[in-house]
Amino acid sequence: MQPRGPHFPHATSRRAFLEEAGGGFGALALAWLMEQEKARAGIVSGPGPADAATEPHFPAKARRVIYLFMHGGPSHLETFDPKPDLQRLGGQPLPASFGHVATRRKVAQNPLLATKRTFRKCGRSGIEISDFLPHLRGCADDLAVIRSCWADSVNHPQAVYQMNTGSVLMGKPSLGSWVSYGLGTENQDLPAFVVLPDPSGGIKGGPPAYGAGFLPASYQGTVMRGGASPILDLRPPEDTTPQEQRGMLDLIGRLNARHRERHGEDGELDARARSYELACRMQSAAPEAVELADESAETRALYGLDDRRTAEFGTRCLLARRLVERGVRFVQLYSGDVNGWDAHDDVEANHAAMCARTDRPVAGLLVDLKRRGLLDSTLVVWGGEFGRMPMSEGGKGRDHNPHGFTCWLAGGGVKGGVVHGATDEVGLRAAVDRVHVHDLHATILHLMGLDHTRLTFPHNGRDERLTDTAGKVVRSILA
Repeated sequence: MQPRGPHFPHATSRRAFLEEAGGGFGALALAWLMEQEKARAGIVSGPGPADAATEPHFPAKARRVIYLFMHGGPSHLETFDPKPDLQRLGGQPLPASFGHVATRRKVAQNPLLATKRTFRKCGRSGIEISDFLPHLRGCADDLAVIRSCWADSVNHPQAVYQMNTGSVLMGKPSLGSWVSYGLGTENQDLPAFVVLPDPSGGIKGGPPAYGAGFLPASYQGTVMRGGASPILDLRPPEDTTPQEQRGMLDLIGRLNARHRERHGEDGELDARARSYELACRMQSAAPEAVELADESAETRALYGLDDRRTAEFGTRCLLARRLVERGVRFVQLYSGDVNGWDAHDDVEANHAAMCARTDRPVAGLLVDLKRRGLLDSTLVVWGGEFGRMPMSEGGKGRDHNPHGFTCWLAGGGVKGGVVHGATDEVGLRAAVDRVHVHDLHATILHLMGLDHTRLTFPHNGRDERLTDTAGKVVRSILA
């Protein structure tokens, strides 16, 4: 045998071939050792395990995200999008010039509903914010308010899925899962993606909104609660020692390795094994992360923990700050049970209650992040699955409106004190510099150092991505 060819042009014998190839074997071994060192240091060179940090596509402006999801659909017309023409035309039919309106409950023929709220220019920027949100008014210069958002579904479950996963269909990976897939976590003792649900009830559409879809299961959101048991069944039985638990996990690891040898790689099995290891590490890390006793009285008051109306949501906002400063990559808070901000009957009464619960804690979160030097590297996102119609429902309520609504961003990489886009004269449709859900997601990923067109995962013969085949970064709000 005399192997010759373009790869080994000088190899004239087996001895020569092995001599030249040996350098390649050494390079392979060196590459493997370097990857192991990088993994131990918490860095991998592409989308990898959720328990390691991954290098972004380009330098990131934000290292972590806190997504404040106002479940049910907050009304932009009562919060961040003043409409003088709506006030003037209140009680009258929608002008014929607006054409056909797709609604869920046939409210298109109902009279327009003027808001009872008063808007005021706030801060140096002069952003107009309603009196429903007196504490957020003090943060106006930190906000980038997008008044021209729009989505594709008028129904809650599909709209919740789209705002969380980019698709109206169940089973797609959530935004938090994509971020943890692309970047991993900065703390191997805590999950990359944590969900803090509203304890009063779940969201319409359920857990798939923060699931991993077709991504490995290790990237799904980990539901965490306050108190002594942040994760159910996290602690081992009292009669089990740490040594016994470690031995049990090592045995499971050996059995899993034997299974892989016989049957090949199994992504679901690997994800479950990593989740067991993470749960073991979290037994010490998670209780400390959610322990609020070491927070000062001033900090607790800042988040509204001294007021029964704000204490619950304020606690979760404070937990979010504690989690991101400990290296959690993506934290999502849900405000509202299965109804939440869904103001069909009486928008005034509904939003008075929901804003009273959330305004002070959200403003406190922004202030606290800023004074701790965390806001520049933490992206805060606020919004729901859609807005509300300008026409009335039942005289005092508002129906769902995916055609035009408001979200805002603050912090990492965002230009504060700016307004992007606009709805039409009565707030029915996004009209100027429209921002689809895919554009919003592309912008969030961009701020995290991820190119939404390159963050893909092979599934059923197609390279899937969060933004499907669309998505443009909203550059006007970038710092």
